[in-house]
Amino acid sequence: MLLKELPLDARPREKMLALGPSALADAELLALLLRTGLQGLSVLQLAEQLLKGFGGISGLLHAGSDALKAVKGLGPAKRAELAAVLELARRALAEQLQTRPAFEAPEQVKHYLRLQLGARPHEVFAALFLDAQNRLLALEELFRGTLTQTSVYPREVLKRALAHNAAAVILAHNHPSGHAEPSKADEYLTRTLQTALSLIDVKVLDHVVVGRGEAVSFAERGLL
Repeated sequence: MLLKELPLDARPREKMLALGPSALADAELLALLLRTGLQGLSVLQLAEQLLKGFGGISGLLHAGSDALKAVKGLGPAKRAELAAVLELARRALAEQLQTRPAFEAPEQVKHYLRLQLGARPHEVFAALFLDAQNRLLALEELFRGTLTQTSVYPREVLKRALAHNAAAVILAHNHPSGHAEPSKADEYLTRTLQTALSLIDVKVLDHVVVGRGEAVSFAERGLL
């Protein structure tokens, strides 16, 4: 069933134009992207099935290409549109972090890192390099590991901080298991990098651990 075949008051596009995008449910917003359903399945029903199967909008947008390819009704064009939406969200958040101090909006930092790292099947250690006003200079993925561990070399982190002429950094890594709770090893690594970076007058403002649907800030936990 096409969107134009739905009753007028049930069409997401008309509803959004009349009431604004915030008035639409997640499935209705997704239906606008999908546009068409399948035989015997309306586009809204398809959208609802996708959200249920992937655990909501965040899970769907973070799903890997193989998982999306396996979904009947998601052809190359629709998969490309979903990828484009995610990339637009990443770029919008990056622009905001580049033009305003990162710690004026700590939730934006966590959102940005969830978009960047939340769906990775392996562990990634990254750093946000900031200028003296805590504005984003660059995000770099510095190390990759297995599903259970990664090796982080302080010397390499220092080299990249100097290359960017950074005044501060926000450390970040993901937990592919999905749980964002910091481990004792995470705390030890943070202290090690704090000590090393202090030798070149670079502050560690935070260390964010990213899970599937959440992110935990060391600074908010009082661990820094």
